[in-house]
Amino acid sequence: MTKSGADRAKTDADVAARVASLRLQHFRSYGDARFTFADGVNIIVGPNASGKTNILEAVLVAALGSSFRARDAELMQTGAEWTRLDVEANGKARVVKLQTAPNGTSAKSFEIDGQSLARLHLNRTIPAVLFEPDHLLLFTGSPDARRVFLDDLLEQIEPSFGPIRRHYRRVLAQRNALLKKQPHDVREQLFVWNLRLSELGGQIAVRRMGLISQMNEQLGNVYAQIAGRTHDVRLRYVSSNDSEQYESALLKRLETNVDLDIARGFTGAGPHRDDIVAEIDSQPMADVASRGELRTLVLALKMLELQLLETARGARPLLLLDDVFSELDAKRRQALTHFVRDYQTFITTTDADVVAHHFASSNIIRL
Repeated sequence: MTKSGADRAKTDADVAARVASLRLQHFRSYGDARFTFADGVNIIVGPNASGKTNILEAVLVAALGSSFRARDAELMQTGAEWTRLDVEANGKARVVKLQTAPNGTSAKSFEIDGQSLARLHLNRTIPAVLFEPDHLLLFTGSPDARRVFLDDLLEQIEPSFGPIRRHYRRVLAQRNALLKKQPHDVREQLFVWNLRLSELGGQIAVRRMGLISQMNEQLGNVYAQIAGRTHDVRLRYVSSNDSEQYESALLKRLETNVDLDIARGFTGAGPHRDDIVAEIDSQPMADVASRGELRTLVLALKMLELQLLETARGARPLLLLDDVFSELDAKRRQALTHFVRDYQTFITTTDADVVAHHFASSNIIRL
């Protein structure tokens, strides 16, 4: 599944993502705070609402350019007009700035080694994987969470996917706005949006299916290593459009369903409506799997996420665990502990003893 610890030791440290320090100014609950991190396991300990997750969020904003749970304006400390993050990562200074604009919106900018950037393109990001309690509900919750899981990973793997994803959202919003434009007949105007939406939608679906195919090559093996027994475990992409001819099938459906879409005021077909189903021994896991089996699946997917990112980016990603140890039983904690030793890891918890005894050494940060 992964390289052994001995093999890792032989690997040049330059291929591992590393965050050495973080300063937060007017970020969330922090007025001005500094933290220093170890190369291995960093355990951030504190009671609920003490700002533990805010630290992980700040690391991710510096690494990827955006938050996993909020819009930019919500990252600013209440009443502040600006926010700044200073990070030393991979031997370089990284700065993220948020400034309140005159119209009330927030403007974001970046600096890497003194070079100013308006946006972090893929080659400027630091690969990172977040694992938080909501992820354990991945296959029992909303399909949107499963789509986001695939799309967020694709954004870190494929340089072209982020622009395609953003363009699709804009075109979808334009088409939906036209559908709500009553009582005017918009059928002729919709045709050009149907063409563009089906083109972009086809590109998204093809990339998603390709990623699922990659995951399925190793998913059963990783699952078996955690569970201790072998099952045929795989992901399946579910869509109302033909997977072999997705673009043309979507265009036909958009044209055929124009009246229905106008009646309901939104676009009912496309990758924004597709789903990902997990199966165990050819049965839907959401229907037949136990709670423990579903958690094993999510844990296996997070391990695969790390491996896929490492292969694609040529560097071991950061691993951020937001209070997940308390959600796992002893067996799955042990599997996770064995795996994280290869990565710089940030773990939040309310109880250091629950986490620290799993590791030979760790950097404990108490809030």
